[in-house]
Amino acid sequence: MKLLQVSSTLNTSAIGRIAEEIGQMAMKRGHESYVAYSDIGAGGSKSKIIKVGNKLDFYTHAFKTRVFDLHGYGSKSFTKKLIRKIERINPDVIGIHNVHGYYLNMRILFDYLKAANKPVVYTLHDCWSFTGHCCYFDFVGCDRWKTGCFDCPSKRAYPASWFVDRSKENYAEKKVIFNGVENLTLVTPSDWLAKLVKQSFLSGYPLQVINNGVNTDVFKPVNQPGVREKYGIGNKKMILGVAYIWSHRKGLDEFIKLSKLLPSEYLIFLVGLKTEQINSLPDNIRGIARTENVEELAGLYSNADVFVNPTWQDNFPTTNIEALACGTPVITYNTGGSPEAIDKLTGIVVEKGDINGLKIAIETIGSQDRKTIRKNCRERALKLFNKDDRFMDYLKLYEGLVK
Repeated sequence: MKLLQVSSTLNTSAIGRIAEEIGQMAMKRGHESYVAYSDIGAGGSKSKIIKVGNKLDFYTHAFKTRVFDLHGYGSKSFTKKLIRKIERINPDVIGIHNVHGYYLNMRILFDYLKAANKPVVYTLHDCWSFTGHCCYFDFVGCDRWKTGCFDCPSKRAYPASWFVDRSKENYAEKKVIFNGVENLTLVTPSDWLAKLVKQSFLSGYPLQVINNGVNTDVFKPVNQPGVREKYGIGNKKMILGVAYIWSHRKGLDEFIKLSKLLPSEYLIFLVGLKTEQINSLPDNIRGIARTENVEELAGLYSNADVFVNPTWQDNFPTTNIEALACGTPVITYNTGGSPEAIDKLTGIVVEKGDINGLKIAIETIGSQDRKTIRKNCRERALKLFNKDDRFMDYLKLYEGLVK
């Protein structure tokens, strides 16, 4: 079988690592793996890769988005080049992760998919495909996506438009563009997103839930005593937060509020911050830039007493299950599919915006038997979120569609 995946990132960020791992598993099963991407991690890829776009095209697409709210309408020439390469490869099945990301023209791509009549698996990592603009709408309590978007309250959210609100037209056009692919199956990483899709204009497609998976051979409890000394954590109780890009949506403001409530024995440590963000942190928060070194990240997870994810908008955060795999309990806001990663033995769910609730949850986990809760976390990750099991779900889906 020839598998071709399309992903905005490859072997970097959660989605990019998923695409890379699926490709590796496909090759282990004797298949050919190709991945078309816009941004690739420093480690490269073991699949045969197809670069889509360049910096000029990226910024041109971003300009069209920022000024005219035309995200997904740029990158025409590079999308046509990609299609010509796909036609030469002639894959048996196509897996799509993100269409958005300033690198593809959605109309050109989906017109090709309709004409090619090949099996397609479209994984929705957020809500963008069935809204007129935004990737998430629960933060602003908007339900216009059910009947028709207009006057978007999240116009300035990714993919941000500074001037024009084209959400009404985008919604109507996406409804036409994304429907009509004869052999398309949708995948969502969470039950939460699956329920939303069933209420959207994509409800006519077959739908399967496949949770994200992590490499439990890398993300595992590791003894790295030098981590605490390296980052000045010392003997303090370590609260960890990790994000690919930190913003209000990911809960950076929540950590700053939380830092004012915590007693002196606690230290918050955040991974993935920009330099200016690090320089503005209060004294009881430490921060480092994003790291592609997963062994280093596993060491941070393992040394943490608790992983806190106060995200306001999310689907099924991979960081939650990375923490569990390292034996670290998780506290998360009741956001999207984030609570689906844990149970009562492995973490606590707190209502969004309840900073005191976060503090109480941290203290509650701190009072529990550390050895038992870490064992429960690791066992849950192995049982439900092992990458070999979850990505095998994708391979079985691909193989079944081809047969």
